[in-house]
Amino acid sequence: MSERMELGKIVNTFGLKGEVKVYPYVDYIPKVKKVYINNTQMEIERARNQKNIAIVKLQGIDKIEDAEKLKNLLLEMERTDAPKLPKGTFYVRDLIGFDVYTDEGELLGKLDEIFNTGANDVYRVGKILLPSTKEVIKQIDTDNKKIIVHLIKGLI
Repeated sequence: MSERMELGKIVNTFGLKGEVKVYPYVDYIPKVKKVYINNTQMEIERARNQKNIAIVKLQGIDKIEDAEKLKNLLLEMERTDAPKLPKGTFYVRDLIGFDVYTDEGELLGKLDEIFNTGANDVYRVGKILLPSTKEVIKQIDTDNKKIIVHLIKGLI
């Protein structure tokens, strides 16, 4: 079975001709051509980023009434269609569950969540919040599903 990844959530309509506003989880929605909504494959006719939202026109959705029915649904894509990322960058979903160790070898726990604060991403390991900076995140080992961090004074 193929694996899908979430691109964003449809939060509202845009205009009268069937466009929708998508709260994006990724920044490349305008490059995607084929998506799934409720397991139904749909083609994107056009998409653009506008401030912190993506405006998407789906093929066959031509009226505001049709677009209304899509509110609060997720846009997904096949994992195999995802763009290749530059070296040193990762898809969040690939890192969740990795073991997180200090650079002194202490296991802090598993990576539960990554969220963005605006300034940088924050890694949550249990109740510990770690900023995703070069000073803190020292190594991400995808082969061994392990992250090495340096605890700066005052972090825990």
